Amino acid sequence: MKIKKPVVLFTIFCVIVITFFLFWPKSKKKEISYTEIKPQISTLRITVTSTGTVQPQGRIEMKPPVPGRMESVLVREGQKVRKGQILAWMSSTERAALLDSARAVSSEEYKRFQEYYRATPIMAPVSGTIILRSVEPGQTVASADVLLVISDRLEVVAKVDETDIARVQKGMPAEIILDAYPDKPIEASVLAIAFEAKTVNNVTTYDVEVYPKTQPAFMRSGMTANVTFVLKKKADVLTLPLSAIQFNKEAPFVTKRIGKDKTQNVEIQIGDSDGMKTEIVSGLDENSMVLIPKIQTQVDGGTNPFMPSRKRKDSGGKKSAH
Repeated sequence: MKIKKPVVLFTIFCVIVITFFLFWPKSKKKEISYTEIKPQISTLRITVTSTGTVQPQGRIEMKPPVPGRMESVLVREGQKVRKGQILAWMSSTERAALLDSARAVSSEEYKRFQEYYRATPIMAPVSGTIILRSVEPGQTVASADVLLVISDRLEVVAKVDETDIARVQKGMPAEIILDAYPDKPIEASVLAIAFEAKTVNNVTTYDVEVYPKTQPAFMRSGMTANVTFVLKKKADVLTLPLSAIQFNKEAPFVTKRIGKDKTQNVEIQIGDSDGMKTEIVSGLDENSMVLIPKIQTQVDGGTNPFMPSRKRKDSGGKKSAH
């Protein structure tokens, strides 16, 4: 029986591929290098982080007592006001119509009607800050329109995951960092924790009111904030980076330099961790030299039979004579 040429070529190709995978060197060498560090005395902060939004505390919307027309607005956004302060003057619909009719007669008639029919004052019900002004003089308003919004103070409402809410307590110190001002942290504390959870996309969170100790002038309602709750703070403790600590059967240890050319694995006792540094309770001191292993993998050299080889040239750039 005559063997076809394509079958012969395919067989030769298979032999070449099998030879390549059998004899091509694949061994790898692991070279271990070390980074030397010493334990440091530092402050360890155990924290929980979350995101939130700046919201007004005690938000009061001021609406007109009667429909009519605004005569004057005496305040602006960001201005602090006191309880009982007159914020604006308005005319009822009837007064506005009478004044317009009197103005059409003469200026004297207009002044006389102004004295007979006084404008209605809009007064601040509480002391606080004007965070919204939605009207201008001459604007017609209805009874349902919001003229001004007063807030006694701004706070951050943070959304804390249910897995962390048990560790957050009322009165706990916190730190607020606004996305708009990342380099200006604001000291704060936990004011209240919601009793009812909110579930969005199968994630359950609790609203936590975080109250700044001092309200900066750049803080605005609606800003996005990152909140860090300080669960525990330890000062002057011996710490190591997490990368320096290894575990053997759940027992922590480090590689310690003993002399110039010797190393030894030393078991240690660890404490709290902030996610980057870990407290060293025992087993090391400030003078200990700890080695952090860095494993580098290298492939042995070899010649790939499928790669074309290049002929060497001598130093003069000419081919060597045979």
